[in-house]
Amino acid sequence: MSENSYQDEAKIAKLPKEGVHCFPANAKQISTRRIVTVILTLIFLGLALYFFLKKNPSLPLGGISAVVAVISALVFIQTFLIATYRVAVDYNNKEVVLRYKFSKIAIPFENFDARDGEPDKAEELINNSSLGGSEKTYYLVLDNVFDEACFQTSTKDLASREDFFKLKEEAFAIADAYGARNDENAIKPDSMKAAAKEAESAQDNLNDDVIDSIVDEANKEIAEEKDAASKKVEEVKEVAEEIAEAAEETVEAAKEDSEEADS
Repeated sequence: MSENSYQDEAKIAKLPKEGVHCFPANAKQISTRRIVTVILTLIFLGLALYFFLKKNPSLPLGGISAVVAVISALVFIQTFLIATYRVAVDYNNKEVVLRYKFSKIAIPFENFDARDGEPDKAEELINNSSLGGSEKTYYLVLDNVFDEACFQTSTKDLASREDFFKLKEEAFAIADAYGARNDENAIKPDSMKAAAKEAESAQDNLNDDVIDSIVDEANKEIAEEKDAASKKVEEVKEVAEEIAEAAEETVEAAKEDSEEADS
């Protein structure tokens, strides 16, 4: 009898009973990160010492340089952790273990789900360009169904494509056997996508409303300025007419004075 009705005991029985299968990170990625982080650490450490020890110390710049040097050093150290494994399937403790940034995240089998992933917009652009290489990149989502956050790896992240497809095979077998995705409290991927689309739609509507409001306000200001300009024009016309009338009266008066003088 399974602990949960959605678990398949026959499939669970086919899973390995012990052992840890480790899937290390891509060696090229590791080498690149090590080279870059060593260079950055030395550069910013030198800058920090320069800013702190010069005749007129610059504490803000020295502090920023020191922080960047520390972060670079930590990323360098992390490369040794993901060289051992980026993802591990621990059949002893029945959990999938992930190396994410500086954390080790363990997802129990009974909470675990796996599914095909997809690239984000930036990765899709890279894959479609010449930088993406000739081989297709595959993605795999490793998910704790009771947590909104999920984690994705790809054929580019792991040491080899064979490792990726072996991980995918094991992850799918565990997910199918334990059936965590069928729990009534599980966060469904479709609902997460729907929520994301709803939020994006709301943001688009908000942006449209803001744009419409700005346009309306601008039109209102233009109309007000036109009205004000029209009033000014009318005032100028009235003043011009008054000046013309006064000039005409002056001319008439001058003519009358001239006629009287001649007589």
